This record gives sequence, structure tokens and C-alpha cells, in this order.
Amino acid sequence: MKHLEREFLTMQKMVGIYCAAHHRAGDLCKECAKFLDYAEVRLEKCPYGEDKPTCSNCPVHCYKSNYRARAKAIMRYAGPRMLLRHPILTIAHYLDGRRRARHPRELTRQERLNK
Repeated sequence: MKHLEREFLTMQKMVGIYCAAHHRAGDLCKECAKFLDYAEVRLEKCPYGEDKPTCSNCPVHCYKSNYRARAKAIMRYAGPRMLLRHPILTIAHYLDGRRRARHPRELTRQERLNK
């Protein structure tokens, strides 16, 4: 599984945990589904591509402020619960957080073209 696919899967699981606890919907509510669609678009447009760091370690904030606040609330709630429900995704996310990615502006022209 590619890094961005795993990142989106992790986000799907976190939103599912959060929505089930806060909105009591069987599936995702409209609000959470809209957030997840937005997150997917932002992941696809990430300037880092497959070298993407976790959002907390990223110098580029690509979410609008209201969506960023929502993501923070979702991750704060679902993060601790992920370890019991999805341990492999949690460990992978933790290891991804340890990786440092260079800002796209730090890359040379040749490095940017090779990506």
C-alpha cells in the first residue's frame, strides 16, 4: 500500500471513530463525509507527494482554518482509540511522524523534476 493511500485510510478510520461517538450515525454523517472528501482532495494535492510527513510535522498547512480545527478535534479524540482498533495503522502513522520531509522549496530543481 502506498503511503498516501495508508494516510487516507488512517483518516477514514479516525473520522469513523469520531463520527460514531459524536453523531451516533450508522454511517458517516453528512458533515463528516464532507470533511473526509475535503481531506482526500488535500492529500491528492499535497506538494510532498509520497514523501508527505504527518500533518502535525508539516510546515505547509494545506487545510483551511475551519477544516484544520476539525481535523485537530477528530485526531485528538480518535488518536488514542486507534491503537486498540487499528494497531497497524497507528504504528505506521507514528513511524511516519518520526520522518522529516524537506520543504518543496528546499529541493533543487532537479530533485523536484525527479519526483
